[in-house]
Amino acid sequence: MNQPTVSVGIMSATQLNFSLSGAFSVHGIEVSDAQTVTAVADKIKWLGDLYDELIFEPLADDCRFTLKDVTIGVNFHWERRENQQFAGVLKLIVENGKVTAINIIDVEDYLLSVISSEMSATASLELLKAHAVISRSWLLAQIEKNRGIAAGDSPYCASTETNEETVRWYDREDHVNFDVCADDHCQRYQGVARQTTAKVREAIEATRGEVLTSDGHLCDARFSKCCGGVFEQFENCWEPVHHSYLVAQRDAVAEHDFPDLTIEENARQWITSRPPAFCGTTDRQILSQVLNSYDQETTDFYRWNVTYGNNELSQLIKERTGKDFGDIIDLIPLTRGTSGRICRLKIVGSKLTHTIGKELEIRRALSKSHLYSSAFVVEKGEPDIDGKPSTFTLKGAGWGHGVGLCQIGAAVMGDLGYTYQCILLHYFIGAEITKLY
Repeated sequence: MNQPTVSVGIMSATQLNFSLSGAFSVHGIEVSDAQTVTAVADKIKWLGDLYDELIFEPLADDCRFTLKDVTIGVNFHWERRENQQFAGVLKLIVENGKVTAINIIDVEDYLLSVISSEMSATASLELLKAHAVISRSWLLAQIEKNRGIAAGDSPYCASTETNEETVRWYDREDHVNFDVCADDHCQRYQGVARQTTAKVREAIEATRGEVLTSDGHLCDARFSKCCGGVFEQFENCWEPVHHSYLVAQRDAVAEHDFPDLTIEENARQWITSRPPAFCGTTDRQILSQVLNSYDQETTDFYRWNVTYGNNELSQLIKERTGKDFGDIIDLIPLTRGTSGRICRLKIVGSKLTHTIGKELEIRRALSKSHLYSSAFVVEKGEPDIDGKPSTFTLKGAGWGHGVGLCQIGAAVMGDLGYTYQCILLHYFIGAEITKLY
């Protein structure tokens, strides 16, 4: 098998400004320097002419293009804009009245940026190798999955809604004109400027073509920042499909020593305590291996809490869900997953009672950006003059969905001397490491 290419959706805007470093060819024309394109109805306006699409192909290996004002951390607390430089092909199309910039690039070159975008390029070599394998595995599995969906007869559905309940999960099937996006929705991919150390390139080259497989199939190799001590099971966060390699296990040497966290009493005790785990570290040096500067703006990962006044929470949920619950009376976990993450949450209001899920839908509803995780317990303050709780305190565990590799836990394992193979097989139970090309 030859090395495949990947198409990555970088950004969309009614007008895109970019510059070409080196010579590029488009429609037989050689161009360079600063460029501007604008969406006009369903066409792209460039140099006074209209096009269905534009493909800028580099004429040399060292040619680069720079996109201006790329948004990173979309809808997260650290969202910001930056200029980003890319290698490979720049493809421009129109989607929903906006120009979308797509980068077409070889998988291994893509991974050079992903590994440094997802974590610090100063991370340990074994951690970087492990992340190279899972990022490669996840990417190729998603491309394969998307092609299967596209070839199917029935549309892919990622939500169900009734008067009583809304269940929605967020996956990369949202993208139809490219393989993956460049933000946390898929994998962070922030251009060649993130390729900051020779160690990253060494990790990619040392694992070239290596992927995780299970029963002869590519693993859907998920990862998150901090599992909170126990891994979550895949189907509790996404579609109802069971993967034997994405199941519950403790993020510690004693892999099987943990209670059944689907039981509310056990989950409460686990989340409100601090059981030892690889990802329970507070070592700033280790954390800096995993976290880029903007991630380090968050200081609590393993255990955290947030408190809302009743009016504040009522308004927040209304804005985030589009439903007017009135005053919030209660937040009731109905179903928890294997890590204690809530999969179904009943919101009881003075005007409306409605259940939401899965974990990311819950996190989006209870924060202006994203709640760190859905592994939380609720503590209500004293009733106010109207009898409703004056405050709601959410005490939580972990950061992210908790499925697959735990980046902070894996960083600790790397620091302790575990090989990348050991790290991978700790988080992906029963999987194999296979050289694909």
